[in-house]
Amino acid sequence: MNNALNQLQPYPFEKLRALLGGVTPAADKRAIALSIGEPKHTSPAFVAKALADNLDQMAVYPTTLGLPALRESIAGWCERRFGVPAGWLDAARHVLPVNGTREALFSFTQAVVQRSDDGLIISPNPFYQIYEGAALLAGAKPHYLACLDSNGFNPDFDAVPADVWQRCQILFLCSPGNPTGALVPLETLKKLIGLADQYDFVIAADECYSELYFDEQSPPPGLLSACAELGRSDFKRCVVFHSLSKRSNLPGLRSGFVAGDAEILKGFLLYRTYHGCAMPVQTQLASIAAWNDEAHVRDNRDLYREKFDAVLEILAPVLDVQKPDGGFYLWAKVPGNDDAAFCRGLFEQQHVTVVPGSYLSRDVDGVNPGAGRVRMALVAPLAECVEAAKRIRAFIEG
Repeated sequence: MNNALNQLQPYPFEKLRALLGGVTPAADKRAIALSIGEPKHTSPAFVAKALADNLDQMAVYPTTLGLPALRESIAGWCERRFGVPAGWLDAARHVLPVNGTREALFSFTQAVVQRSDDGLIISPNPFYQIYEGAALLAGAKPHYLACLDSNGFNPDFDAVPADVWQRCQILFLCSPGNPTGALVPLETLKKLIGLADQYDFVIAADECYSELYFDEQSPPPGLLSACAELGRSDFKRCVVFHSLSKRSNLPGLRSGFVAGDAEILKGFLLYRTYHGCAMPVQTQLASIAAWNDEAHVRDNRDLYREKFDAVLEILAPVLDVQKPDGGFYLWAKVPGNDDAAFCRGLFEQQHVTVVPGSYLSRDVDGVNPGAGRVRMALVAPLAECVEAAKRIRAFIEG
């Protein structure tokens, strides 16, 4: 077996199961899980219809590059959403369909990392665990940047020394962040592009939560927005990752895309040809329908706004927690600062599951930036989220 597998840590949910394994929850309360970030809103019926109408395509081998119509649909969406000038994104060169961002983030790392180098992959901390696993299995070393309240839950990029940037091969960004919900500001993105040019690394921007925001008049910018403002029409060293899972409530469709630097995507396409991860044609056709519609996405945001407002009204008086910039998580500071004990007690007394923040982070120099916080995913229906919030408040108030 690959020895690098021994470096992988247990996934956060494995740790959570171990934490709660010997606990008997209150028998008079039904379970409510705010732990797993799986969208629970109804999937769009028109996407299901598009999938059903094209099931005959199961008889066809899909190509790794994907249908031209899908790539053109994605390029058009990027232009509309991120202000990319028409014609900059060549659907044949700058866009590649993938089976969700998780798969793409992992395989992209394997394709990009130069194994012979003493390479670093820079990641926010806390972070989506795939960044770390992908780095280790690609033969690189993860380097963690703490996301603290004092810096708006964004890494302090100005504090990164030159020798770290010099060894960096990939900089992972997650905006809005998981679990923090923090948005990387546009000016910071521009600055990071300058650093990527200076030190020759790739920016991999995980933007899978980008369509879950609160102000319809101010959609959050992304890495493509920064490229547009800089006049960077070749998207050099910049690659974004998007999916339909959160945007369109289609986590089981396993459909997303990467877009950006054509030279990098050319190599990534070659890797994927051998990797064998082409998207089924019927899935591609259903995806076109999803990317071409915004009405269902606005409806989705309305549901999340309603839940955040209702839950924060209950929790804000008793818990240090704020509305995030985007996404569907609350990143709450717990009384007593022991996140694991809080989760265990909450499960035992109120039968509500949340994730300890320390399980989503790594200790660096004796400090775990997720310690003392918990992640709550507001993915369940409104009534269930409200009930969970009431139970959490009751637990805190004793």
